[in-house]
Amino acid sequence: MRKITLLPILISIFTFLLVPASLSLALAKATFDLLPVSGFRELPSLLIALIAFFALVFLEYRAFLAFFPIPEGEIAPGSRAEFRWMVYVAVSLFLFRPLMHSDLIPTPLTRVFYLALGARAGKGSYFAGVLSDPQFTRVGSETYTGLRSVLISHVMEGNRLAHYPIELGDRVTIGAGAIVLPGVRIGDDAIVAALSVVPKNTVIGPGEIWGGNPARLLRSAPVSPLPPR
Repeated sequence: MRKITLLPILISIFTFLLVPASLSLALAKATFDLLPVSGFRELPSLLIALIAFFALVFLEYRAFLAFFPIPEGEIAPGSRAEFRWMVYVAVSLFLFRPLMHSDLIPTPLTRVFYLALGARAGKGSYFAGVLSDPQFTRVGSETYTGLRSVLISHVMEGNRLAHYPIELGDRVTIGAGAIVLPGVRIGDDAIVAALSVVPKNTVIGPGEIWGGNPARLLRSAPVSPLPPR
């Protein structure tokens, strides 16, 4: 893994932690002063501060990705893309990864969480697992990733660093504990069995069932009967 230098860490702490926290606390104080004197003024003030903090963080994060995007493909050492990646990773480690790997976010709300982080997902798709790089994850409609599953869109092998999108079609099921690696494409109605590991750049066809470590084809899509003449 490439070492994250001090400057990107400081930028991430100042921009995505200190600035939103300061603004949120100022808003909470203003709310506290406006509320009538009672023993319950603290609760709404703290709630407003918490909501404001995460709203500001998500807005700053999306603005960062819009103006300084992390490119697909290989990232060269010492490049500007690598510096942006360092800021991105520092922010993720400080703020988002702890939430991703916890059960604090109910599954119905994980959709909102990952969409806010840049994932693309169709109607009715939900994630009980982890999308490690949401902006490189593209999901169709009515797709579900099981508990403790992980979709990993980055390659970190020695000094090599790269990002390759993962694409899931409509009505795809990723079983609990399954791992899907970078560059994987999965067609509509396909299933990845629980605890499977899908290797990099694997293409799973529509309706197919894959499982194992490494995952392999277990059952092909059923053949539709020919219509009567």
